[in-house]
Amino acid sequence: MAFLSPRPTVLSAVLALAALVALAPARPVAAVAPTGVLDSRPLVSNGDPAHRITLVLLGDGYTAAELPAYRAEATSAWRALTAIEPFHTYQRFFDVQRVDLASPASGLRSGSPLGMHFGCEGVDRMLCADDGAVARYAGPAAGSRCLLALGNTTRYGGEGGDGLATLAAGSPEAARILQHEMGHAIGGLGDEYDAAPPDAGPANLAALDADGMRRERVKWWRWLGAPDPSGGPVGAYRSGNGLYRPTRDSVMRTLGGVYNLPSREALIEALYRQVRPIDRSTPDTDAVAVGAPLQVFPVPLVGARQLAVVWTVDGRPAPARAVSGDRLDTSRLGLGPGDLAQVEATVEDTTPWLRDEDFRRVRMTERVDWTVGDRAADRTAHQLP
Repeated sequence: MAFLSPRPTVLSAVLALAALVALAPARPVAAVAPTGVLDSRPLVSNGDPAHRITLVLLGDGYTAAELPAYRAEATSAWRALTAIEPFHTYQRFFDVQRVDLASPASGLRSGSPLGMHFGCEGVDRMLCADDGAVARYAGPAAGSRCLLALGNTTRYGGEGGDGLATLAAGSPEAARILQHEMGHAIGGLGDEYDAAPPDAGPANLAALDADGMRRERVKWWRWLGAPDPSGGPVGAYRSGNGLYRPTRDSVMRTLGGVYNLPSREALIEALYRQVRPIDRSTPDTDAVAVGAPLQVFPVPLVGARQLAVVWTVDGRPAPARAVSGDRLDTSRLGLGPGDLAQVEATVEDTTPWLRDEDFRRVRMTERVDWTVGDRAADRTAHQLP
């Protein structure tokens, strides 16, 4: 289960409320009567959707007259997500699509297009949607995608998991709720607060203590002892549900926090399971003539650090005179008539927010190569019909 973490200051009250709510069945929701998509347009375009994760935003409970408010809340949601790391640095891994739906009545009630309602699984603040309706209104995707349903309500609530999050978009806490729920939806992170169900599957929860993680080399064992941006070292902090979390606090425990280092690593890995480091390369042929420029286009990051590009020629570092960042000038390789060279560009994400070097090598490193020389170009020409 993935829902909002209670504030520690009101934990006992929340637990009491959850117990009372669990005694009463959730109110049934009537079948949704689709009203149609009024508009669907890009909110943010960072690249080819086939090479990005498309975050699709959809509103529920907004009448046609209220759609301007929904559009403003959709923009605010994207800003909230990109205000927290690692989403700030990796925001260009996403395209954002906004779908405008007009509900027959204002607010979350029977007959809204996405069927959003509170009280799922007996938890008052848990805001659910009809998964099938959300997917249907989102439409087909060119590549990977994540869905975010915005509910027209000022109540406190949300939910997230398995590529879908919900948000009470009018809540004063909406921005902080979103940051928590997207940890569930994109990274598969678990709730770190004491009252969370005891599930040791997520990357940021463990049944073993620090010694056990080191011994078994599991979970966040590589991070143990590292200073964390949440304050204090990464360790194994026992929660009331019997599981261990990496730090004393984080956004997966208390709204308004930050993702701890093991959670950041899990989120970055989730992004790279869907996006490759190289957007494209030119030319797109395997063999090129001397003088043709070569270039790779890594997926850009926000900030001074970018993906590293390393050029080699026949397995050795390329001459410095031929290289300019993501470009290589083949006329400066010193190749004579009849010479052939194998030129390779390796793009790698060198972020210190990841310590799983096997994952970095397999998913966060990509190579492209060309055969350079006049004979290579001749060979390509002879292959043309």
